[in-house]
Amino acid sequence: MRLPLIKHLTDFVEQNDQDYLLETLETLENLTESEALKDEELDVLGEMISNMYGALEVHSMMKEGTPKKEALNSFMKRVMGSVDKG
Repeated sequence: MRLPLIKHLTDFVEQNDQDYLLETLETLENLTESEALKDEELDVLGEMISNMYGALEVHSMMKEGTPKKEALNSFMKRVMGSVDKG
């Protein structure tokens, strides 16, 4: 996951609506089921899907009252903590 992408997607959700991301996620997840994809393409799709889910999580935290910068930092700390344990 990349914080700049998550921030960019979070900004998009703030300016538009999270439904755009949810519909895009459905499309991308369906695309991952295609046997025509190469491993590299599947990796890129997986990374984009992860960033979109991250943005939705950050947006959810913001809706609960967490300031954007704090929500972004908290989310990334949680992600990095789970990677360190893995």
